[in-house]
Amino acid sequence: MILSGRGVTAVLGPTNTGKTHYAIERMVAHESGIIGLPLRLLAREVYTRLVEKVGEHNVALVTGEEKITPHMARFSVCTVEAMPRETRASFVAIDEVQLAGDLERGHIFTDRVLHLRGRDETLLLGAATMKPILEQLLPGIHVVERPRLSQLFYAGSKKITRLPQRTAIVAFSADEVYAIAELIRRQRGGAAVVLGALSPRTRNAQVALYQAGDVEYLVATDAIGMGLNLDVDHVAFAQDRKFDGYQFRNLNPAELAQIAGRAGRHLRDGTFGVTSRVDPFDDELVKRIETHQFDPVKVLQWRTTRFDYASLVSLRKSLDAPPPIAGLTRALPAVDQQALEHLSRYPDVRDLATTPERVQKLWEACALPDYRRITPAQHADLISTLYADLVKRGTVNEDFMADQVRRADRTDGEIDTLSARIAQIRTWTYVSNRPGWLADPTHWQEKTREIEDRLSDALHERLTKRFVDRRTSVLMKRLRENAMLEAEISVNGDVFVEGHHVGQLAGFRFTLVSGTEGPDAKAVQAAAQKALALEFEARAARLHAAGNADLALGSDGTVRWLGDPVARLAASDHIMRPRVILLADEQLTGNARDHVAARIERFVNHHIATVLKPLDDLSRAEDLQGLAKGLAFQLVESLGVLFRRDVADDVKSLDQDARASMRKHGIRFGAYHIFMPALLKPAPAELITLLWALKNDGLDKPGYGDLIPVLAAGRTSVVTDPAFERAFYKLAGFRFLGKRAVRIDILERLADLIRPLLQWKPGTPRPEGAYDGRRFTATTAMLSILGATPDDMEEILKGLGYRADSVKPEEAAAFLAAQAPAAAATAAEPADATAETAEATSETTDEHDADASDADGEAPAAAAEQAPAAVAEAAAETPVAAETVAEGEPVEAKPVLLWRPGSRHDNNQRQGQRHGGERQGDRNNGERRGGERHRNQPAGERGDRQGERGDRRDGGRGRPDQNKGRDGKPQGGNRPDRGERNDRAAKPQQAKFEARPPRKEKPIDPDSPFAKLAALKEQMKK
Repeated sequence: MILSGRGVTAVLGPTNTGKTHYAIERMVAHESGIIGLPLRLLAREVYTRLVEKVGEHNVALVTGEEKITPHMARFSVCTVEAMPRETRASFVAIDEVQLAGDLERGHIFTDRVLHLRGRDETLLLGAATMKPILEQLLPGIHVVERPRLSQLFYAGSKKITRLPQRTAIVAFSADEVYAIAELIRRQRGGAAVVLGALSPRTRNAQVALYQAGDVEYLVATDAIGMGLNLDVDHVAFAQDRKFDGYQFRNLNPAELAQIAGRAGRHLRDGTFGVTSRVDPFDDELVKRIETHQFDPVKVLQWRTTRFDYASLVSLRKSLDAPPPIAGLTRALPAVDQQALEHLSRYPDVRDLATTPERVQKLWEACALPDYRRITPAQHADLISTLYADLVKRGTVNEDFMADQVRRADRTDGEIDTLSARIAQIRTWTYVSNRPGWLADPTHWQEKTREIEDRLSDALHERLTKRFVDRRTSVLMKRLRENAMLEAEISVNGDVFVEGHHVGQLAGFRFTLVSGTEGPDAKAVQAAAQKALALEFEARAARLHAAGNADLALGSDGTVRWLGDPVARLAASDHIMRPRVILLADEQLTGNARDHVAARIERFVNHHIATVLKPLDDLSRAEDLQGLAKGLAFQLVESLGVLFRRDVADDVKSLDQDARASMRKHGIRFGAYHIFMPALLKPAPAELITLLWALKNDGLDKPGYGDLIPVLAAGRTSVVTDPAFERAFYKLAGFRFLGKRAVRIDILERLADLIRPLLQWKPGTPRPEGAYDGRRFTATTAMLSILGATPDDMEEILKGLGYRADSVKPEEAAAFLAAQAPAAAATAAEPADATAETAEATSETTDEHDADASDADGEAPAAAAEQAPAAVAEAAAETPVAAETVAEGEPVEAKPVLLWRPGSRHDNNQRQGQRHGGERQGDRNNGERRGGERHRNQPAGERGDRQGERGDRRDGGRGRPDQNKGRDGKPQGGNRPDRGERNDRAAKPQQAKFEARPPRKEKPIDPDSPFAKLAALKEQMKK
C-alpha cells in the first residue's frame, strides 16, 4: 500500500481553536464539498450553519437515520460512517480524526483518513496528538497547528450544589446523569440533559434549552466533547471512569482534556474541576490538561475494506486480514462483525448465503446499528429476519415492519420507556433509509421520522418536566436580560413574579417557595422585593391603624395580626412588661418600622392590663402603705399566688386596716395561700404561665400549657405528672400535693370545712365529721368539692400535712355514741352566749379570711396551718372506710382514719410504739419501716421545694413560739401538752378518746371586730 499526503492539510490543536469554523469557511469557497463529523448531533449543527450561509437547496444532510438530499445540492454534511468511499467533490473535510484510535469506531475513521480525498483540497481536523502518526502514514502532508483561543484553568473540587452557573457536569451512565440532574433541579432550579442514547432531536432540544438560558446547568456524557459548541464556563467531572464497550477504565489525559476543553468559548477563558465522589486531579494531570501536552497517538485502528464475498468463510477470513503497513493495528470485532459471527452459525442463514451477491447482502444487513443496546444474539436474530426477507422477497416484509413500528408509536410512559421506544424506531428509520430494502421507502421514511420526532418531543417534555423548574428558569432568564419584572401580591399573601408563584408573604416576612436555594434564591428574592417594598409600607400603615380585635397574643408568645405573625415576646426586667421583638424583614425600615413596633407594644400592654387587671391594678395601687405595699409587691412578682407560710410573719404584723385595704384589691387571705381568686380562670392563668415562661425560659419545658385545659374544664383536682415542671401547677392555680394537685380556692374551701371540725367542743351539737375536737374524719362534702375518691382524699390531706390515727370502726362508733347524750342535752338548752359565739365564728368564716385573729394573734385555723410544716416528708396509704360484706361472708372492716394536724413530735415516734392500744408507727403516720427518722418536710411542701428553700427552715424546725400564747402556755386547743402525751403512752384505750377539759374563755376585747359584729347582731335582734 502506497499512501500519499499530497494535497492534504491537517489542522490540529486543542478544543476551541476554531477548526470546524475554518473547515466550513474553506468548503463554501469551493464549488462542491463534503464534510464528515463524528456525531449526528454535530452534523445537524454544521448543516444548519451551512444552510444559513448558502441556502437550504444547496446543502444535503446524510446520516444513517436521516437523509435530506435536495436536487443538485453542492455541499453534503455527513456522519463519518455515512461518507462515501469515493467522491468527485472539490473539497473533503474529516473532523475529530483522533477517533481513528477509538476501539469501537476507529477503523471507519482510519479508512476515510487514508483513502477519501477531495479533488482540490482535503482537510483533516483533530487533536495535536495525531501529528506524528499522520506524518508517518501520509508522507507529504501539510500540518497546521492552531493554538487555543482562550485559556483553561483548574478550579479544584466543589460540591454539586456549589458549582457556578453555566456549568456542564459530566458523567458516564444514564443513572448518574439523571440523579445529578434531579439534585440540581431541587437545589438550583433545573438542568438540561444530553445523553448519547437520546435521539438527535431530543438532544438538540435539550441543548437549546441550555443555550437559551432557561437553565444554567447541563448534565451530559462525554458526547459534549465531540465538537459541540456550547456556552460553557466550567466543566465538572462527576465521574472519571467509563465503559468503552469492552471494559471499565479511567479516562486518559487526552480524553479528559477533550471534554474539559468545552469550557470557555472563543476568547472567554474556561475552568474545569471535579465534583461528587471524584478525587481531585493531581498536579501533573492538571498541568498536562492546561498546557495540552499529551502522549501522541501511536497506532490507528484498521480493518480491511477489501471484502471477499465468495462465501461466508471467505468473508470472515478477509475480516481477519492483518494491516499492511506499520502504524495500523487490526481493530477488535465491531458490532457488524459480531453479528456476522453469530449469523454464520445459523443453519437457515448459511442455506441462504450461497452466492457472492447474497453474502454481500448479509454483510450489508449486519451494518444495522444496535440502537437498542441489546445482546449480540438478540441483535443477530433481528438481522436474520430482515436478511431472510431481503433474500426471499427482495424487500423487508412491510407487515412485519408495520407491526414493529406500531408498537413504538406511543407517547405515554416515563423517560426510560420513551427512550426504549426511540431506540426501536431509530432502528426502523435506518431500515427505511437503506436503498433497496423497502418497496415504498419514502412512505416509511416519513412514517418513522414522524414517530421519532413525536417520541423525541415527548421525551424532551418529560426530561424538562422532571429536571427543570420552569418558574425559576424563566425568572433567571428575565433577570439576566435586566428586564423589569412584573410582580403582584394576592389577598392571601401569595407573591407572583411574571405570573409564577415565588413565595408567601406572612405579616412582614417573605418566604421563598421550597426548592429555591443558592444564587437562584437571591435572584428570585431580589425580584420579589420590588413588589414587597410598597406592600410593606402599606401594611405598616394598616397595622398602625388597626384595632385591638385584629391582634392576638398566642400561648407561644407570638403576636399575630389578622392571623399572620408580626412579633414575639421576650423576657425583660419586669415580668409584667415583656419585650416586643418584631418579626419583619429588613425591608421594613424607618418610620414604618417604628409605627409597627409602637402599635404592637400598645396592644401587648393593653392585653396584659385587661386580662390581668386585678394584678395590674395591684401593681399600681397607691393606697397601700408599709407592710401592705411590700406584700402586694411580692404578690405581683409571684403572679398572684403566695404560700402563706412564706409570708407568715408579714401577715401577722398586718393590722385590720391594712388587711381591709388589701381585700379591696381582690386579695384573699386563706389558710394556705394569699391569692387573688379573680386570676383562677383559664385566660388569666394562660397569660400568667406565658409571662413566667418568658422570664424563666420555660416555653420548651415539659407541661407548658397542658394544665390550662384542665382548669377550663372545671376540674378541682388532677393527678400530677412527674415529668411536668412543678411551677406550672401553681401558675395554673393548682397546689402540688404529691400525687395530686388541687385548685387553690378549693383548698381554702376545704380548710373552711375542716376548721369547725377542729374547733368543735364536746358537749355541743356535733357537726358531720367532727370527732373529739382534735381530730376529724373525711366527709362527703369534702370529697364533693375536691372531685376526689377516698384514696385521693388521703393523698390530699397528707400533702397538706395532716396525719391520721386509725381506730377500729366499733371503737369509733362507741365513742361517738357516748358523745351523743351530752350533745342532745346541750341542744335542749336555750341558745345563749354560746350560740352567739358560734354565730360569730360562722360569720368570720364567711369573710373568706382564715387569718382573722383576736388581740392575742392568729386564729386556731391559722395555727393549724402552720403546724404541718414540721411533719414528715411522706406518709403511707391508709384505708378510709370499712369493708363491705360480700355474699354474706364477713370481711375484716377497714379502720377509721382520724385526721389531725401534724406536729414536729410526730418525727420522734418509732415504728414499734403503741398509743392507746393502736399502732402509732403505722404507715399512715408517714414513718419509714425499720425505725428510720423522717425528714422534716411535709408531703404537700415537697412539690414546692423549687424556689422555696425557706420552707425547710420554718417547716423543718418549727417556730419555737408557734404554739404558745403570750403567757407561755400551749396555744391551739388541738394539740396535747407534754404531760398529756406521757399519760397517753401509759394509759390504754380510754385515754385516747377522752376529750380535754374545755379551756377557760378569755375576756372578749371590746375593740375586736368580732365583738363589734356580735353587738351589731344583738341590736338587730332587738
